[in-house]
Amino acid sequence: MNKLNVLYEDNHIIVVEKPVNVLSQKDITGDVDLLTMVKSYIKEKYQKKGEVYCGLVHRLDRPVGGIMVFARTSKAAGRLGKEMSNSFEKKYLAVVDGIIKQDEGILVDYLKKLDNGSSIVTTKEFGKRCELFYRVIERNVKRHETLVEVSLKTGRHHQIRVQFSHFGHPLCGDQRYFKQDKTPIALYAYKLSFIHPVRKEKMCFTLFPKEKKYWTDFTMSNGVKPK
Repeated sequence: MNKLNVLYEDNHIIVVEKPVNVLSQKDITGDVDLLTMVKSYIKEKYQKKGEVYCGLVHRLDRPVGGIMVFARTSKAAGRLGKEMSNSFEKKYLAVVDGIIKQDEGILVDYLKKLDNGSSIVTTKEFGKRCELFYRVIERNVKRHETLVEVSLKTGRHHQIRVQFSHFGHPLCGDQRYFKQDKTPIALYAYKLSFIHPVRKEKMCFTLFPKEKKYWTDFTMSNGVKPK
């Protein structure tokens, strides 16, 4: 089982890094999942007997790495769940194919989830509205790639991947919506902010991708970090 990278923990929440290609929660594949890893960590560290409670507050796609928070009590889970629509803030780093000329922008589309597990851009009549804000951090003209910071205004299935593909700048390494290769997707949930469910303090966590593919095409990998 993968070693768990714990960024913060107390009696109410635990913040960890989801490794690339690890499920957020168990599915029919039976592959290792982060929720089970966190439960095992809590059970072993605190010598808990019986079933350990751990609430899944949000998810990341299997190929995507980054920061996730789990609730250690049902009260914390309920409060964090209510927070998702207002003060809960997630920011991503993404490397997209092509050079985005605008320094920043907003993408608004309507997405529909298909039975095969993919999502498509459709009309207002058939899809759910989705919106994201992006900011260009750096352009690599030689590699024909752009590094962007993404803030989600809504949380639809495969939203970032589908919207940027529809925008004409698919995510590098996206084997579902771009090209079929074996490179990891260049999408990472690098920043997470929320109000602590009990102490009511603002919590903010930042973590940068460790994988070399795509990220080292930009100077941020040499110490220049996004704002």
